[in-house]
Amino acid sequence: LVCVRSRENSACCAARGAEDFFDELKLAMATRDPNVRVVQTQCLGNCIDGLTVVIQPDNRWFGHVTSDDIAEIVRIAST
Repeated sequence: LVCVRSRENSACCAARGAEDFFDELKLAMATRDPNVRVVQTQCLGNCIDGLTVVIQPDNRWFGHVTSDDIAEIVRIAST
């Protein structure tokens, strides 16, 4: 799950590049394991640590993610 929530006058995930991050992560995951779905979601209630990603069903949360974290997230999600 990738939070892409946009809020006016807020340090939300969208303001931190969530849409571009989602596209990059989705492409990277499809290359590694096409059976793992990458899905956009609205607010995960973790704006203070946004951009936020959650891997389910493991309930693994990642905050302040950037493109530099994609390889690690893909590795964890595909194991």
